[in-house]
Amino acid sequence: MALLEAYSSFQDYVVTKPSPCVAQVAINRSERHNAFTERMWKDFGRLFDQISHDPEVKVVILSGIGKHFTVGLDLEEAISGTDTFNGVSNGADPARKAKHIRRYIGEFQHAVSAVERCEKPVICLLHGLSYGIAIDIASCADIRICSSDAKFAVKEVDVGLAADLGTLSRLPKIVGNLSWVKHVSLTAREFGAQEALYQGFVSETATGKDAALQIALEIAKSLASKSPVAVQSTKEILNHARDYSVVESLRYTTVWNSGALQTKDVPEAIEAWREKRKAGFAKL
Repeated sequence: MALLEAYSSFQDYVVTKPSPCVAQVAINRSERHNAFTERMWKDFGRLFDQISHDPEVKVVILSGIGKHFTVGLDLEEAISGTDTFNGVSNGADPARKAKHIRRYIGEFQHAVSAVERCEKPVICLLHGLSYGIAIDIASCADIRICSSDAKFAVKEVDVGLAADLGTLSRLPKIVGNLSWVKHVSLTAREFGAQEALYQGFVSETATGKDAALQIALEIAKSLASKSPVAVQSTKEILNHARDYSVVESLRYTTVWNSGALQTKDVPEAIEAWREKRKAGFAKL
């Protein structure tokens, strides 16, 4: 697979091109089981913001190098306090300290949410241990695939806090089972691939990481062959529909498609169907 040079500055990620118009982003800190440092999550947001506006990319696959997707945050860095409380003295006024922490959490949330904001569909390939921030990130993705050895956990309560990067906000809407979400979030218990599939957290499982990657790649190739206007519009409208009423969503769709329907992709798709050929669509 060819490396995408435009993303070579991101030290903790390897970005390759496994297929035309498909980017694979691999978390690259396997010696620490891909545990996230402050630099990693800040770069994560920047990387996905860059991909979002890259016309050469139509679809993204997100995975981890090594055995595990990610075991969560790097607890050694967190314990040192060099990230969250940097620049805040122990004797600081509580209101000022709270504002600093609030800003930090907001920046962290914004970085993780870059997957959801990304205009391109993101397929998240979960494998091995997928703890903590793994659930936050995966919950932002559009499609989730996992290997049969994947082990998940909303681990935050075990380190003394409530998950604050998106899991508690998104996971209930993904699976539609608040009792189950509360069960795994309050207990921090581990659950496996089959339970994730049963609850609707993932849409498909495969035996082993390589097999799961092949599934993700086939989906990505299919999406990349379609109109980018249609694909990106569908993601946008579905994300809006999740958070708004049917009436509001229909209104939003009307306004959105009043512009999107003017694309040349519609007549090209119809003509290709008539002529029994593969449609060709311009980059977006």
